[in-house]
Amino acid sequence: MMDSCMYRLFLLIFFTFLLNCGKDLSPFGGPPTISPLPDRTKPEWPTLDWKETKPESVGVSGEKLKLVGEYAFARTGDETDRKGKRTDALLIIRNGKIIFEQYARNFTKESTHLTWSVSKSIIQALYGITIKNGLIKLDDPGYYHFESLGKDEAHKKITIRHLLNMSSGLDGEEGYESGPLKSSVIAMLYTRGRKDMGEFCSELPLRAEPGTQVYYSSCDTNILSAILKKVYGQEAYEDLVYTKLFGTLGIKNAPFEQDGSGTFVGSSYLYLTARDLAKIGYLYLNDGVWEGNRLLPEGWVDFTRTPAPGYKTTPFSEDLSQDNYTSHWYANTGVPDRGVPEPWPDGPKDTFAALGHWGQMLYVIPSLDIIVVRYGDDREKGTFSKNELLKLVKESVIR
Repeated sequence: MMDSCMYRLFLLIFFTFLLNCGKDLSPFGGPPTISPLPDRTKPEWPTLDWKETKPESVGVSGEKLKLVGEYAFARTGDETDRKGKRTDALLIIRNGKIIFEQYARNFTKESTHLTWSVSKSIIQALYGITIKNGLIKLDDPGYYHFESLGKDEAHKKITIRHLLNMSSGLDGEEGYESGPLKSSVIAMLYTRGRKDMGEFCSELPLRAEPGTQVYYSSCDTNILSAILKKVYGQEAYEDLVYTKLFGTLGIKNAPFEQDGSGTFVGSSYLYLTARDLAKIGYLYLNDGVWEGNRLLPEGWVDFTRTPAPGYKTTPFSEDLSQDNYTSHWYANTGVPDRGVPEPWPDGPKDTFAALGHWGQMLYVIPSLDIIVVRYGDDREKGTFSKNELLKLVKESVIR
């Protein structure tokens, strides 16, 4: 018969299970509204380089894959007017092997390309590493690590989670066309904020209570980058980027611009080859594990694929339906509570992405074991359809 101590322990465990049954016990929170990642028990690791294979060997129609390339590289403008689709690179990987690779406009597989806001998703990866190592907690107030966010009680409420979810409440203005007097992103990147972008952004007033409103802002990212520098110190901060992340993945050529204070411009100015950007996608496809070693904490990729909680209280706008913003990535889940549809309805439902200005794209599609990298220079808005690209990729897979 079970003794009294063991019996009490059994009851404690049993009732704890009942109380938490159905709840999400992930340390990163959020409801379990996304499909689980498929098991990838024997991945090919491209640390040295990617292997290449014919599409049919991994269950993809080569003929239909050509349609993907034809769509991506079709041109409707010229170098003078810069209109139309302007694809610089398209790389498609399935089952850890390259099945399509094409370049244009003098780019090659060795060429680094400006990633623009795709770099925001790399900053998110650095936070995964840092949180796994216990140096920062997701719900730490930002001012714990960056004094400039402690200017008043309102700013003290901004947490690391809020910044990652683009829900800091800081009154940034992301419009590039509104000019440096109104646009905080222009001022941050090119004028009065250039010397210390994190400091500049932390001085912005609040437009909303932290955590209650999703507003895409490069300022949130560069505050996050500045926090990492404070936590690590300059030398270890650079080691985190170039050794702990890029070095582990075998990325050797990754110019990353810094502001005047030595902070990486995480919002915008990282350069990567298409093959190296695909390695970032592969890390996430494998749930944050690389060559059997866990870089990102368990649950981090699910956090990455879950829309920001702030959508529940964000004032509705036409732009809201295009967001599906998570934690410095994008998801194809929609936000049902707000009536927001999936941004790419004809693509695989579990697609998530890192996206940047003028057509920079990294798609991770777990259900198809596919990664897509597309680099571009799309100066004419709306000429390249993400939905059409993903639709054609999905249709190329042989069922």
